[in-house]
Amino acid sequence: MPLFPLLFFYSSVSVMFIVDVLLVSAQCQSDQSRLLLQLESSFSYNNDSSGKLVPVKWNQNTDCCSWDGVSCDGGGHVIGLDLNSRSISSSIDDSSSLFRLQHLQWLNLAYNKFKSAIPTAFDKLENLSYLNLSHADFEGQIPIEISRLTRLVTLDLSVLSFFSSPLKLEKPNLEMLVQNLTKLRFLYLDGVNISATGNEWCKALLPLTELQELSMSNCFISGPIHSSLSNLRSLSVIHLDFNNLSASVPKFFA
Repeated sequence: MPLFPLLFFYSSVSVMFIVDVLLVSAQCQSDQSRLLLQLESSFSYNNDSSGKLVPVKWNQNTDCCSWDGVSCDGGGHVIGLDLNSRSISSSIDDSSSLFRLQHLQWLNLAYNKFKSAIPTAFDKLENLSYLNLSHADFEGQIPIEISRLTRLVTLDLSVLSFFSSPLKLEKPNLEMLVQNLTKLRFLYLDGVNISATGNEWCKALLPLTELQELSMSNCFISGPIHSSLSNLRSLSVIHLDFNNLSASVPKFFA
């Protein structure tokens, strides 16, 4: 074969091979699709919800990376799952296929009606950097297993609470929950019953040296704001309203 046609032939084969590899790597892995469909089949919905009912409807005949609320990496692994405001009323337990999606980096389950305890199996999702369980009607003790998600940058466990709280931090307490979450930049615990005094909750936050936003409204905390909070040099937003804090705003806030 003459040189030019030969080079053109090999170049064409190379381009076709590269394109084929890219197309294959962008497709959803079969195990990921299977786990998502198992998750979908476990959901029931609250038809009486005042919110917008947007049930999860995934088509098994299409690429799962194109499904509503699903994001994938270049290898076809599910790395993002946004199921907020779906009026899901079924519970999620430790056996859920959700916890076998071990490539997940971003998970949003906010504004649903799970009406169950937060599963302890969240520590299996060790790649999570974003976890939003806010206003999802989880109840009971926040599990210590969340403290093992050491890559978390954002953690939102907020609940709507004025006189009582469905979520609480006793044992583990706030210190135990955040002690390993040193990469956290955004922490939202509004409405969680922490029931701690100034020394306790302020000192518990000291490992969070990268924290930029802290929201702990209506957390049943009391006492003065301890000066140890001044060590959080990256903090630029703080919400502490609807608590039983005493004394004036501390001078170190300046």
